[in-house]
Amino acid sequence: QVQLVESGGGLVQAGGSLRLSCTASGRTFPGYAMGWFRQAPGKEREFVAVIWWTGGSTHYADSVKGRFTISRDNAKNTDYLQMNSLKPEDTAVYYCAASRDDSWPPLKYDYWGQGTQVTVSS
Repeated sequence: QVQLVESGGGLVQAGGSLRLSCTASGRTFPGYAMGWFRQAPGKEREFVAVIWWTGGSTHYADSVKGRFTISRDNAKNTDYLQMNSLKPEDTAVYYCAASRDDSWPPLKYDYWGQGTQVTVSS
């Protein structure tokens, strides 16, 4: 079992930056690919970014490429989502997720956090 806790959400003006963190506890964190998803009001949850358990590979949604960066520190059991040049359409609840799927990018995620709200004002 893996428990995931997100932090770092908040309110920011358009063009600003936020860094989200996801700290894992439980089973061995380094063995999991870590992803971020988001869900805006009235919309389905969508993929944002994922990082391989070694940190050597990353994959992003087209909507965030060049603005968001995912990274991880396995010694701290934490991964990060640096979000720059934020837009109002980035407003959503952001969820951290862990995957043991060997596919790349992962096709399914095994554990989810509770989410953190990100609000970007225009």
